[in-house]
Amino acid sequence: MADGTPRYTDDVPAGIEERVRKICLGFPEAYEERAWAGSRWRIRKRTFAHVLGVRRSDEDSVVALVFRSGGDELEMLRNGGHPFFALGWGHSAIGMALDADTDWDEVRELLIESFCLLAPKKLVALVDRPRPVRSDQAECDHDD
Repeated sequence: MADGTPRYTDDVPAGIEERVRKICLGFPEAYEERAWAGSRWRIRKRTFAHVLGVRRSDEDSVVALVFRSGGDELEMLRNGGHPFFALGWGHSAIGMALDADTDWDEVRELLIESFCLLAPKKLVALVDRPRPVRSDQAECDHDD
């Protein structure tokens, strides 16, 4: 690996895989299968989540969650830095390092959106999605 080429592995702690599994299998008609490395969750035959180990050197490895995103959010995630990173494959795919500091509420929201990007509309309608905060809506209402 002296050339810096990442190696993809099955090295995913059981606790992390179980947390991702619990979120993903909560979506209608979603199913899990072993992937070429790690595990993936699919809707129909489209992968909306994939968890695997990524080893970039003998000292540098991460557990990565791969998911789909789109539009402005995709660009924001690609350029936002840790814990997000570009993968080098898949137009709408983005990676997220999972570690002790992972915000699992954020992971849930990202996986909801990933599922909804790939699922048929009739299944998307069954998903409880977080309500977006409008830019004209303040988190606190102030009477000035």
